[in-house]
Amino acid sequence: MNDGAADDRAPGDDLLDRTLTEVAHLVAAGEVSPVELVERSLRRIEQIAGTNAFISVDSDDALAVARASETMISAGHRIGPLHGVPVALKDNVSVRDKPTTAGSAILADHRPAEDATVTRRLRSAGAIIVGKTNMHEFAWGGTSANPHYGFVTNPWDTGRMPGGSSGGSGVAVATRACFGALGTDTGGSIRLPAALNGITGLRPTIGRVSNAGVIPLAWSMDTVGPMARTAADCAVMFTALAGHDPADAGSADRAGEDYSRDLGAGLDGLRVGIIEGYSLHHVQPAVDKALRAALDVLVAGGARTSEVSIADIEGNISAQLTVEACEPSTYHQRWLRERPDDYGDDVRLLLEAGEMLPATQYLQAQRYRTLLRSQTLAALSRVDLLVCPTLPFTATPLGEVTVEIDPGRPEDMLSAIMQFTGLPSLTGLPAISVPCGFDDAGLPIGMQLIGRPFAESTLLRAAAGFQAGTGFHTAAPRVGRDRAR
Repeated sequence: MNDGAADDRAPGDDLLDRTLTEVAHLVAAGEVSPVELVERSLRRIEQIAGTNAFISVDSDDALAVARASETMISAGHRIGPLHGVPVALKDNVSVRDKPTTAGSAILADHRPAEDATVTRRLRSAGAIIVGKTNMHEFAWGGTSANPHYGFVTNPWDTGRMPGGSSGGSGVAVATRACFGALGTDTGGSIRLPAALNGITGLRPTIGRVSNAGVIPLAWSMDTVGPMARTAADCAVMFTALAGHDPADAGSADRAGEDYSRDLGAGLDGLRVGIIEGYSLHHVQPAVDKALRAALDVLVAGGARTSEVSIADIEGNISAQLTVEACEPSTYHQRWLRERPDDYGDDVRLLLEAGEMLPATQYLQAQRYRTLLRSQTLAALSRVDLLVCPTLPFTATPLGEVTVEIDPGRPEDMLSAIMQFTGLPSLTGLPAISVPCGFDDAGLPIGMQLIGRPFAESTLLRAAAGFQAGTGFHTAAPRVGRDRAR
């Protein structure tokens, strides 16, 4: 049922409707109490319980940290740019002595001995963790249909899926249950729920954010990233997250930077590449219409568009499925032998399929990745960023395993969901999804921008410029709002 239709005037809590950036400034100025923010966040979490967005909520700890944060502000001491701001973490991100299940029954009793590096960095910036969000089991899926902790539902229409695997984080941000959340992205798991829930989500360059303390899916493509309502919010979170970590062997040896610095530069002069035969190919009509309108906004803001070519882009879905089958199967080898029945059926079948793929297929996929990266970087030498939809379709009904992009022609959901997210995943490039419209049923549509290695500042600038000229990111679903006061 469409009980969450797009409506930025839906009744709600004015404070929770503020962005992360806004409430951070209010806390710093002493105009809003961290305790009040956390209390309101916890109430909203209760109000959206039917979406199954959270696996665990730690009210006592969150309130204790909020009281300490308030005391520090009263004494004139601010820890960092996220001081007193409630956030949520995807449940594959370790929190010391707290449940970290990765959405699986196998890790139901797992209590990590240490925080993940990203958890520690958010705490150091002053953020307050209110809970752990639901997800597709072990991050291996794009719908967040979790058989152990409940199917996550889309707040714009609770009969539809929210995307995955970071579906709970996407729903938590969209419903204003927190001001920002962490997701992880292997094949699209930040960008997909960002698009389907009408929020902003950044997949960083591989190695830009530490994976230490994060339960992996496919190590050569995994990354952690921020999910929030706006590009400006993501920039604040990303500034806290990015930087070298010696605890992660894959961490890039690059210092952090201020990713909010260029947000006000706007769209003027940016060169945007439309990938020939790809960016506007094989999408539902509503997605095509929304992306073309988004391109008009970019041009009106001073960006210039041109076509670019990536000759071998069509092989990206097959290669991504191969890598995402083989690498997780290696990680899960022991549990597959000892506890196969503790997996959900869909994830177990995917892991078992990965064990049957020959090494030659995996190696061919890796060779293809090298080729695709070379061709994509060549295209990016002519433009500043690439543009395409985040998904070729809008949110599908819960439990569906196929989708019709072309009427009367059902396709495999997992393959279709990766149509546009696979390019940056395979090449290790940064990408951001921003809301760019709605279909006739009021379901959100996302635009994906892809950048050069470590050019997150350019992506965030472009996304902020687009959001300055549109209001899609301000719309809110009704779920959790009717009794918000």
